[in-house]
Formats: sequence, structure tokens, C-alpha cells
Amino acid sequence: MDAQAVSLNEIILKTSPAVLEMLSERGKNIFFPKLGILAQAAQAKGKNINATIGEAVDDNGTSLHLPEFDSLINLPVNSIFPYAPSFGKPELRDLWKTFIYKKNPSLGNTVISKPIATNGLTHGISMMGYLFTDVDDIVLLSDHYWENYNLIFENAYNSKVDTFELFANGGFNSEAFDKKLDAIQKEKITILLNFPNNPAGYTPLTSEIEPIVEAIKKQADAGKKLVILIDDAYFGLVYEDNVFPESIFVRLANLHENVLAVKLDGATKEDYVWGFRVGFVSYGIKGGTPELYEALENKTAGAIRGNISNISSLSQSLLQKVYSSESYDASKNDKFNVLKARYTILKQTFTDPRYAEYFEPLPFNSGYFMCVQLKKGLLAENVRKQLLEKYSTGVIVLGNVIRLAFSAVPQSKLPELIENLYNACKDLA
Repeated sequence: MDAQAVSLNEIILKTSPAVLEMLSERGKNIFFPKLGILAQAAQAKGKNINATIGEAVDDNGTSLHLPEFDSLINLPVNSIFPYAPSFGKPELRDLWKTFIYKKNPSLGNTVISKPIATNGLTHGISMMGYLFTDVDDIVLLSDHYWENYNLIFENAYNSKVDTFELFANGGFNSEAFDKKLDAIQKEKITILLNFPNNPAGYTPLTSEIEPIVEAIKKQADAGKKLVILIDDAYFGLVYEDNVFPESIFVRLANLHENVLAVKLDGATKEDYVWGFRVGFVSYGIKGGTPELYEALENKTAGAIRGNISNISSLSQSLLQKVYSSESYDASKNDKFNVLKARYTILKQTFTDPRYAEYFEPLPFNSGYFMCVQLKKGLLAENVRKQLLEKYSTGVIVLGNVIRLAFSAVPQSKLPELIENLYNACKDLA
């Protein structure tokens, strides 16, 4: 093991022994290199002659670049072309941390880490698999989940995905969640919570949050180590007043010394910039200190450096500029209202009693998606093909559930979407 990794592990052991037990073997061995090329390049910064960095520099000191880009991007040259740090651009990291506290006021004075920039949330989740899961470790998900989780945890890191039933009696199935945790005979458990859920479009109600937290605390009190990965990709897109309005991170970041809460969020869905590929990873644990968080940040940045080196400098610079705009909040609210209006129309459309003969919506209240459960023995794949061939309508099939992305459908076409689904089911029934 490299001496730099040993040093980070010693810091973690001193400040939070439980976190050291949570790390995978890869996580224990990783470090951000500060004694090699990067350190030497940092020492040479500002010198009269700097022959250290692996970039091409023009004679005037700016990045050597093709002039065709100059008319396309209204940013300073050095905000576009140079490498960004593996940790992310410092100014954007600071800004995103203030956003976390602003959007989640219940955090109060809870001490959390500084966000580390990732190449979208997929990359962030993958890096958490790298840092915290070993072969045959359990990763617990709801039974409605994004298929990429399998690719990340099972195919890439050889851990095992287990599931609990997400819904019971029209809401979050806290009893199934609690029972599944009791049944897992492992000293370390990784739990992934995704709210609003993809594909179901569900966020727990305010009244449903406490049982989730209590189930996790019960395991921690029993001595188990729990890494809670919180996929907040669709954070903030909540359309009902009784839905918990903050990230569940606020309830877990200071819950217990055996519970490491990891917030995975970013601009992708929150700010409608899917192709920018900028996400963030932030840590919180009871008793967490700046020293502990700095060690975790170094390990995370080391994993990123060894994986893709760093995140797009241009994307980060563009976001930073937009976030400083006076019109940003109003513009974001306008886009939220577009999605909320679609959600409202969809809810109204499902009240037509005809539809209940062939399908029923699973609970949904937030996000981009919702799902329908078919009846009368209908097969989702057959319905999907019928929709394509006869009704020029595309949907996604997951098992025998159909996912509808109302985020991608104009408001005026949502009633037609459900009517087409009804007719396709009627054809096949």
C-alpha cells in the first residue's frame, strides 16, 4: 500500500474508525497523489518558465486553442480549455455546498464535506461502488430501480444487488425495508435511496421519512456499518405539499457514528443540462470533522483521477456563470412549473374510470416519470410493441411495468398518451 494511502487511512481511523471499516479494499488503497507530477506542477505555478503541465500554452500565456471556438463560447479562454482539478473547480464546489444548505435548511449547522465534482451522477455512483463495495457485498435497492445500478454494482464491482418492495397501501413500504435490513447477515450494508425514484416517480411523504430513518438507526445501534448512497438526481422536483421537500440526507448526515450518508446530486436534472455531465459527491456522518472529510475527499479525487482524470472545465465554468445570474432562480422556477403542470394533467387524466380496467398507476408525486401496472394478464412488452406499431407512441418496459416519462411529453399530448395506452391494452385484451 502506498504511503499516501496509509496516511489517509490513519486519519480516518483516528477520526472515524467505522468509516475505515466501510471502505472497500480499493477504497483503502486509493489516494490522491500529492508527491508526484501534480505536486511538482503546483510548485512551479507562477514561475518565469513552467515546463511541467501537460497542456499547450500560447506565447501570451493563455491556452493554445483553435480560434473557431472564440465566437462560440462567451467565457475567458482560461475558463474553457485548461484541465480542471480532479476535485472539481474550487469556486463551483464552494457554490454547490452553499446550495445544499440553502435547499436543505434542516441541515442547520451539520458539518458535511466539500462536494467533489463527478462526471454526472452515474460516474459519482460508480466511484462510490469503487470506494465502498467489495466482491459479494450487499447493495440494497427498492424493487423499482434504474437498470444502470446493476451495471455499476454487479458487473463492475461484483457486489450483489438485493431489493425490498417499494410500495404498500399506496405509499412507501417501510415494513418491507425494515424487514429486509434485519434479514441481511452482513456487518456492512450499502443502501441506495433514490428519491424522486426512477422509474416510479415517488418521493416519501413527510410522514414516511421517520420510519426509514429509524430502520437505519436500528441497524447502526446494533453495530452494523451502513453506507447510505442518496441518489438525488431529481432533487427538488416535488409536486405535492405532503411530500418530504428536502433530501433524506438531512436526516442521515448526523444520525449515527455508524452511518455514512453520501449525497449524490448535480446539475443534470436539477438544472436541465443533461449533456454537461457535472455531478457532485458530498459526505456526512455524526461526529464528522474537517480532517475526516478532507481524507474522504482525497480518496474520492484519487479514484476520479485514476478513472477519468477530471471533469469538463467548460461545463463547470458555464454552470458557475449561470448560477451567479440574477435571473437564475426565476428561470429555474419557470421550468419547474412546466413539469408540475404536466404532472397535474397526468394525474387528472388517470381519474377516467375506463382506464382502471386495464391498468393502474403506481404511486407517483415527483420527478420525471411514473409507472403503470397492467391488469388482465397483459404483457408489458406486447403493449409496448402495439403502441409503437399502431399508435406511434414510445414507452419503456421494466419487467412487466410500463414507465412513462411525462418530462418528455408536451402537456397537450399527455391525455393522448394515456388514451393510446388504453387502446393498445384494449386491442390485446
